[in-house]
Amino acid sequence: MSTINPSGKEIFSVTTDYCGRPLTLEVNRVGFRATASVLVTYGDTVVLGTAMVSSRPVLMDYFPLSIDYEEKFYAAGKISGSRFVKREGRPSDEAILIGRLIDRPIRPLFPKGYRQEVQVVASVLSMDPNFRPDAIAMIASSAALMLTGTPFDGPVAGLRIGRVDGKFKAFLTAEERAASDLDLVVAGIGSGITMVEAGANEVTEEVVADALKWAFEAYQPAIKLQNELAAKVAPAKLEYSLILPNAEVQTAVDEWVDGKLGAALHKPYPERNELVSVLRWDFHAEMTAKIGAEEYAKLHDEYDEAFTSALHKDVRKEIIASGTRPDGRKLDEVRPLSSEVGVLPRTHGSSIFTRGLTQALNIITLAPLSFAQMVDTMESNDAEHRYMHHYNAPGFTVGEVRRLSGPGRREIGHGYLAERALEPVLPSREDFPYAIRSVTEIMSQNGSTSMAATCSSCLALMDAGVPLRAPISGVAMGLMMDNGKPYVLTDIADAEDFAGDMDFKVTGTSKGITAIQMDMKVHGLPVDILKEALTKAKTGRAFILAHMLETLAGPREKLSQYAPRIEKIKISPDKIGAVIGKGGEMIKKITAETGAMIDIAEDGLITVAAVDTVAIERAINWIKGLTEEPEVGTIYEGKVVSIKEFGAFINILPGIDGMVHISELSDKRVEKVTDVLTEGQIVKVKLIGIDDRGRLSLSIKSA
Repeated sequence: MSTINPSGKEIFSVTTDYCGRPLTLEVNRVGFRATASVLVTYGDTVVLGTAMVSSRPVLMDYFPLSIDYEEKFYAAGKISGSRFVKREGRPSDEAILIGRLIDRPIRPLFPKGYRQEVQVVASVLSMDPNFRPDAIAMIASSAALMLTGTPFDGPVAGLRIGRVDGKFKAFLTAEERAASDLDLVVAGIGSGITMVEAGANEVTEEVVADALKWAFEAYQPAIKLQNELAAKVAPAKLEYSLILPNAEVQTAVDEWVDGKLGAALHKPYPERNELVSVLRWDFHAEMTAKIGAEEYAKLHDEYDEAFTSALHKDVRKEIIASGTRPDGRKLDEVRPLSSEVGVLPRTHGSSIFTRGLTQALNIITLAPLSFAQMVDTMESNDAEHRYMHHYNAPGFTVGEVRRLSGPGRREIGHGYLAERALEPVLPSREDFPYAIRSVTEIMSQNGSTSMAATCSSCLALMDAGVPLRAPISGVAMGLMMDNGKPYVLTDIADAEDFAGDMDFKVTGTSKGITAIQMDMKVHGLPVDILKEALTKAKTGRAFILAHMLETLAGPREKLSQYAPRIEKIKISPDKIGAVIGKGGEMIKKITAETGAMIDIAEDGLITVAAVDTVAIERAINWIKGLTEEPEVGTIYEGKVVSIKEFGAFINILPGIDGMVHISELSDKRVEKVTDVLTEGQIVKVKLIGIDDRGRLSLSIKSA
């Protein structure tokens, strides 16, 4: 095979050992017209990373970077399970979450003011079923960007790791992931970590810190390999210009705000926001008068951006110089808390959780397991999703007029984080056979709505009577670095998030961590600083949890009167056919005549649901009658099906008859069976024996 592609470029690759397998980056084999493309192979997983860069800046007030992760069903040897749609359509929530996972460590590595449009796509072409492909997709995306000539301060690499038998491991199998108490994704550059996301089963802060250190060291070979590839390709640097505030404009703004910020704005957030708003209007009014209305209209946005920059610098200055936050709080102080439960009368569970100006309303809905979501993705085989958390945040929550639309990447990501936080403490489906939908309606935003969603969801679940193993709370931590010294903030608000260097969200019980999401705005941090943030987050979580337990100390003992009652019965799997019947005839009949909903699992677990407990009891008795095995000593109500001289045959269970000998009909002597019984008569009998041929002996007198 030729090593020269149709465009005349040499096809070559670089390889290194990565966690026990060869990792290969290949260029110029496919994607000739992309700005850059890299084919990454790891085991049987092959991911194509492509990057396109526009030729000129886009006139936008933000960096138009898009990073997408594409699932291809063929990569796993699958055709979509949808009956009507077989082509890949809109990305699944899982694909959106992985796209965000790749985006978050990459985006901060472009310079401020860069406005070239950049599009990165990681397409999974082949998937090794022994591990998840997301870390390889991240490497493919970063490697492609390294070859574009853009001012990308990479490369980036990442690993998804777990803990098996007390030891950390990357690229876990599905069985190992199920057994692991930690599911941690760590990404960063050669000098530090820039992104963390984790789900955990109440692990300690020390374990997470050790895992971060292990992953940081383990992903270094992928960093070196990308640098090696970039050195071989030697891409030409693309020309660009940064769109930054004019230095003269910034100086004029800084002079105007001098003496007007600082302590003068140290007020609780509703009041502070009003003061900032008035100050901004006064500033624009004075600049308009000074420069002239017509000329200033052209410069308004530039001056406004410079004013915002001055506010951010003031926030940092006050925190570093005096340890005082914009609303007057200390660095480790949580905003005022309030919460209530049972706020909506007809829902199965509800709560409102308020922290400062951030407020979340959460609603819980319970349903039979048949209402669980079936997940059809490249990786899953129609997996059942029993617990669902959906997050909504319309425009009014930030004081904006905004068109209503479906959930975006942010909403899906926030909902997933809150969902992941609660999953480890949910009861098993055997103990609590319900599908659970949790919906967070954000009512007001001013920092860390995902943590408000977590806290409100926990309260609403307990209000619904879901028997959680332990209550969960969450807190968002911030960070500001100054000359190498970290200033860690507990419960950050918007002003601190915009001005800070890190957004670090941690959820957990009193025993340990259940979820983490961390994003950096600086170019990597060492593990010891992240460990300090984890430790301080533990204190903040405990403070919030104590407040929540004052509102509701634990799950309610009873479900809402409007929630469906569900009872379960376990039968032998080989009896499932008797319950379903030919063509579903039997189960349809049970459902129609009792009004109960019936779900049957492959292992023989049957759940019966209805608001009316009488309907449940009727359906369960019917199922028992269809599946019950005869047991000696049990009393049955049976029907006389035939009479003989020596006794009578009685049907005690569907398809199962036993015989009552004439001597067992009564305590008194019986001359003829027909003196006591008639065909069709209903009688109570006791099973007194089963012989070696399976024949049943019944007794009326013993019953």
